Amino acid sequence: MCKKSILPEVSHHSPGEVLKNLKNIRHLKIELPGGELGLNSEIVMKWRAEFGSTLENCVILAASSLTKEGDVCEGKHSESHRGHGENSVSVQDGYGSIPESFFTNGGLKLRVVWTISSLIAASARHYLLQQIILDHPTLESLTLADADGQGTLCMSKQQLIDFRNKPIAASASSNRTQVPALNIRLWYAPWLDLPEGSVMEGATLIAIRPSEQLVKKDTESLLVNSFEEPFNHAAGSLVKGRTYLLEMNSF
Repeated sequence: MCKKSILPEVSHHSPGEVLKNLKNIRHLKIELPGGELGLNSEIVMKWRAEFGSTLENCVILAASSLTKEGDVCEGKHSESHRGHGENSVSVQDGYGSIPESFFTNGGLKLRVVWTISSLIAASARHYLLQQIILDHPTLESLTLADADGQGTLCMSKQQLIDFRNKPIAASASSNRTQVPALNIRLWYAPWLDLPEGSVMEGATLIAIRPSEQLVKKDTESLLVNSFEEPFNHAAGSLVKGRTYLLEMNSF
């Protein structure tokens, strides 16, 4: 007997509609057909966020490009060569330094734009999940990813309980959860070699947490384990460098 796929019949429905007749779901992973961020084809962007009733943490790994080592040597891209021979700006403690050109040539501004875009995408996904969470009280874990591999939103059993017990604060301007005031730490390297021979140019690691939240001792482990190879290697290398600190108001 030939099995007929049901995907064409449900592809136009929301996740909530598809799941409404299913009961006693404990672990759920939803994959969107694509990421929300409209990026230049060369830009690499990965984010992972955890939510309860609001954002608890978010980690972003990004780069202006990911190329084979030979392409960089031939000079096809320029960001990895910026700052050679220039003065460096010392920011906090660490083992490296952030080139002055990062601040003067728009590098920092671009990373702020990437950060805001990722947070908007994550908070919109969180808002999308509210009815699913309320309709399925047996859920113990929930993940919302996308087929492009851009971002992953995760909620644990305790975070799901917090969500149900405390109503979310919606943004006044759009269908997303309001992002709280934030403390942001940023690590940057003009170039970063990866184990398989590729090079991340303009490699950036961004760690985000609410301003009122205490810093956890296992923060470095969280940063490194947020991504799969080779990107967890990149995160582990970047976190050893100097840190740039920023603050962001709620939006």
